[in-house]
Amino acid sequence: MRQISHEDLYKLSSYFYELPPERIAQYPASPRDMSRLLVWDVEKNTILRENFFRDITNFLRPNDLLVLNDTKVIPARLIGQRESGGQCEIFLLKNLTGDFLTWEALVKPARKIHKNAKIKIDDVFINVLDEKPEGIREIKFDFNSREDFMNFLDKSGRVPLPPYIKNNNDMRAAYQTVFARHDGSVAAPTASLHFTNELLEKIKSIGVKISYVTLHVGLGTFRPVKSADIREHEIHTEHCELSQETADLIKECKLRGGRVIASGTTAARTLESFAKDGEIKTGILDTNLYIYPGYKFKIVDALITNFHLPESSLLMLVASFAANKAKNFGHEEEILARLLDIYEDCAKNNWRFFSFGDAMFIR
Repeated sequence: MRQISHEDLYKLSSYFYELPPERIAQYPASPRDMSRLLVWDVEKNTILRENFFRDITNFLRPNDLLVLNDTKVIPARLIGQRESGGQCEIFLLKNLTGDFLTWEALVKPARKIHKNAKIKIDDVFINVLDEKPEGIREIKFDFNSREDFMNFLDKSGRVPLPPYIKNNNDMRAAYQTVFARHDGSVAAPTASLHFTNELLEKIKSIGVKISYVTLHVGLGTFRPVKSADIREHEIHTEHCELSQETADLIKECKLRGGRVIASGTTAARTLESFAKDGEIKTGILDTNLYIYPGYKFKIVDALITNFHLPESSLLMLVASFAANKAKNFGHEEEILARLLDIYEDCAKNNWRFFSFGDAMFIR
């Protein structure tokens, strides 16, 4: 096992691992639930590798609560034309109004798109209302209704696949969970791409409750960490919601001794964002919760997650969660070392990584 000192725990370089490019999955498994599943029981220091995702029912218990993020990916990448005639790209990040007409967006080339500029896409005009740092602009679409905007987006928008996915196929259906229902994400909650409707019904049939939260994935989730000291990184806010129904199910689960299982880092961040003063709150908020080693989880008892990019905030969240589970095995730096060894071993043994890749269940 690699050696990581306590002093290195907050160094960005400590979260690097080697990954051959061919291990980056370009397509989802078919069917979805036939991706591979690694089960890591951190407290017992055991790893089970010979599973498919559909086998997750073997590791769930009747008293458990599975929490899913029901956000829906929108075709958030738009190609437009500046007033000068030059081409530009608009990547919608965050809806700012209930009518879906005003957005924060990442624009390219940012140096040529300033406040009061107009951008044309087909016969639609977009007004730049404000100029923000890091290439972000506040923009407004020239529509009368949300319905008109969504029809335009469906026709003119492109699914914002991560840059490491190189295929040019239509991935709208593949890059969407089977239970997605609330428009607003620019990226999928990828740990939940493995679920099929049939698998969800099977999970219910063994007595596991299923509930939902909403976090619209934006820049906060996928923005790379650039600070050499990870504690200096800041996460952009993302819209999230937690209902009274879900809060009640969480309380009931805890009372009966079940586990709250978060499917994905977005579900985990949402649950932890609503944990206040020893209770689970409800409502709507913008979260910039940044989880890295040292964080103490308050709600989540088990985590379903994919294999994440080196030096990413998502990898840091997974390391933090695993450290929380290590009651009888190791310190945070040892857990991080163990996690990275697992990643590199899986890479050597042809596991598939990132959005369309294989999964882990950490308990």
